[in-house]
Amino acid sequence: MNRAKPKFLTCMLGAAVLAACGTPGVPMPPALELAKPVTDLRAARKGARVYLAWTVPVKTTDHQTVRHPGPTRICRSLKVGIDDCKKPVAEIPASQFPVPELPKKTAAPPKIQGTYTDILPQDLQRQDPTADLVYAVSALNESGRSAGLSNLVQVPSAETLPPPDNLHSEVESDGVLLSWTCPAEVPANPAIAYKLRIYRREHGGQGQKADTRLAEVNWVSCAENKAPQFLDQTLEWEKHYDYRAAVVTVIAEPGKPEVEVEGDDTPAVEVFAHDIFPPAVPSGLQAVFSGVGQKPFVDLVWSPDTEADLAGYNIFRHEEGGQPVKLNSELVKSPAYRDEGVAPGKKYFYSVSAVDERDNESARSPEASEQVP
Repeated sequence: MNRAKPKFLTCMLGAAVLAACGTPGVPMPPALELAKPVTDLRAARKGARVYLAWTVPVKTTDHQTVRHPGPTRICRSLKVGIDDCKKPVAEIPASQFPVPELPKKTAAPPKIQGTYTDILPQDLQRQDPTADLVYAVSALNESGRSAGLSNLVQVPSAETLPPPDNLHSEVESDGVLLSWTCPAEVPANPAIAYKLRIYRREHGGQGQKADTRLAEVNWVSCAENKAPQFLDQTLEWEKHYDYRAAVVTVIAEPGKPEVEVEGDDTPAVEVFAHDIFPPAVPSGLQAVFSGVGQKPFVDLVWSPDTEADLAGYNIFRHEEGGQPVKLNSELVKSPAYRDEGVAPGKKYFYSVSAVDERDNESARSPEASEQVP
């Protein structure tokens, strides 16, 4: 009897194991594959366009790889925050942001940049010029579900004005003179002002040198000025430049910091800053004889030219009835010169010209004469 009992227990345990193999475990919920919400949404506005950018999520809220992404919704609201995105302004298909193969677990997942440009209707810009537009994005799965909205970003909703017409440039002796046509009228709003912003860039310098902001001109006074102008005196000669301008909307509400929105640009105006302009004609030339008890000479002095690119002076002399002859072999650097090649009993007539760094030479100064005894 005792020997049969172990055999019975062994059979019972085997049957229990077999029964357990056929029993289903605790059911696991299906993976929703909800992409992590975007956390780095950025926004910038230029004219009627709002440029949005963000990093496309490649991981789910379960820390798994996003295998079947859905579309991305662009959400926009005027004045108030965004709680949901049931009425998106746009929906971007997943095919626009293809997810590449992820690297090994030890490497960081690749970053995919998502972008969208929202073009603002004019009536939206005019609804409340001092309000903000609030944006968010929502990354959906294939079933149209989302783990939530991204961070919220804001841009001003105020209307921007078109750029001025007929931006024109003219190279002058002291720089490049810009002019343009003013608008017929400017919208009136006590909380909003307008100014014209002028930029310069070296021609062909895209991606190498940034624009230089040259000036900001009050746009309201411009509307009252028949010939608005700006003179750029900070350029370097013998270079090619592109100039452009845009009207800036400035929102200034009491107790709040000013907010600016830049409008669209004028077409670029290319200028070659070629210096063909000579320095000013020297003035105040005086000639003084000296030579008692020593070799005779005539000292010349004159008022210095103040041009930044002045290279020096040329000195000319002639006798009465003769043609002027240049005395110096190299440019004279200072506004003074000693002529030691004079002879007794002769009268000499002197003049001076100024020369710049590009060999542009001025006319000769009024003559000064001196009699050598």
